[in-house]
Amino acid sequence: MTETTGRTGAHGRLDRLFDLSGRDTSVPREVRGGFTTFFAMAYIILLNPIILGGAKDVTGAALSIPQLTTMTALSAAIATVIMGLVGNTPLALAAGLGINAVVAYQAAPQMTWPQAMGLVVLEGLVIVLLALTGIRERIMNAIPLDLKHAIAVGIGAFIALIGLVDAGFVTSGEAGPPLALGVAGRLSTWPVVVFVFGLLLMIVLYTRRVPGAILLGIVLATVVAVVIEAGAGIPAGGWGVVTPEMPDRLVSAPDFGLLFQVDVFGGFGRAGFVTALVVLFTLVLSGFFDAMGTILGISDEAGLVDEKGRVPRLGRILAVDGLSAGLGGLTSSSANTVFVESAAGVGEGARTGLANLVTGALFACTLFLTPLAATVPAQAAAPALVVVGALMMTQVAKVHWNDPDMAIPAFLTIVMMPFTYSITNGIGAGLVVYAVVKAGRGRWGEVRYPLWIAAAVFAVYFALDPIEDLLGIG
Repeated sequence: MTETTGRTGAHGRLDRLFDLSGRDTSVPREVRGGFTTFFAMAYIILLNPIILGGAKDVTGAALSIPQLTTMTALSAAIATVIMGLVGNTPLALAAGLGINAVVAYQAAPQMTWPQAMGLVVLEGLVIVLLALTGIRERIMNAIPLDLKHAIAVGIGAFIALIGLVDAGFVTSGEAGPPLALGVAGRLSTWPVVVFVFGLLLMIVLYTRRVPGAILLGIVLATVVAVVIEAGAGIPAGGWGVVTPEMPDRLVSAPDFGLLFQVDVFGGFGRAGFVTALVVLFTLVLSGFFDAMGTILGISDEAGLVDEKGRVPRLGRILAVDGLSAGLGGLTSSSANTVFVESAAGVGEGARTGLANLVTGALFACTLFLTPLAATVPAQAAAPALVVVGALMMTQVAKVHWNDPDMAIPAFLTIVMMPFTYSITNGIGAGLVVYAVVKAGRGRWGEVRYPLWIAAAVFAVYFALDPIEDLLGIG
């Protein structure tokens, strides 16, 4: 009887802290969702060090892969837990793809690594300032509801494409169409077989409403991948970043050597004020709108938005997002951002920040269990992105396609995300075209002023290269 009371008391405290009952969820669902989100985005622990470690700064120095691995996991764990406690939302964070490429290939060649990470810290501070002043929230709330639904649909298409490409089911060829099925139009490799197996298994389990369908699919697909790798001996690189092999050891000591190795303002002196400012502008814009789109899309999918499309605790969520970006600079792991793979956990039932505590704890465990985390290949995790992408696509029915002022902006918002591999580009195209359509019809007043500002910023963003050429920035 005491044991039952203890469990009830513990569950009661969790319910009060995360409002589990109010969001119609439970501890087991949140735990499953947290595990699923972690497995869907665990690849970043290996991929981020490869991207950053493959670049050199202006002095020719390269960052240590083991140190980057530790910092990526540490930063993701801290940021994800803070978002769960402060924002009470199932939005996990880690080093953002795309943003890390800006740091590696745009910032680092112009300055030292500590100076490049200093710009990341400044990016986080700028985003926090925009959140605290309410500017960022005003922009998000000014977006028409139809475009918010379109953002969710576009993200669904985007993450499905990420899953297909990461699994090798869809590839880009040097000749022929930009995208093709498998290799030379054929599905001819064992890793792709694992992906197909995992995808079909996941679909069957999900449609049969099996609890933990997505997570179970990832685990079983990983087991199949390990067996195939042991028996078939796939050529090096055939699995992509992660080869599904049982590691020689399960525990490895973390290396915190990159922690606080940052020079906040040094980049302006090394690269020049205008050049550093352009890099900072690119970082802020990418971090601002990538996270904005992901927050809107996943919150909508989780049923956490109100009838006007507004997200609860949005101010807190945006502030944590900015702080997390700056944390990425302090750990030299690049800016953290809300991960679109959080949708996998939402698809598994996550609705509160409790799922984030689970995901964050798993990231913390990988500080010591990196070899084990490296066992799950992309082909096993990618099916989750495809399935969740399909679920998010259902929101396309909420867009008023018979409204000509909305149809084309919504369409461009949706297609530009997967077609350009960027959430930011999709949001930017939709907002700019929406503003132009309203202006062209003489309906200037129907566009709220924060959207005019956002559209103007995106116009500069899309024309950044010509502007740099005009100013003589090379």
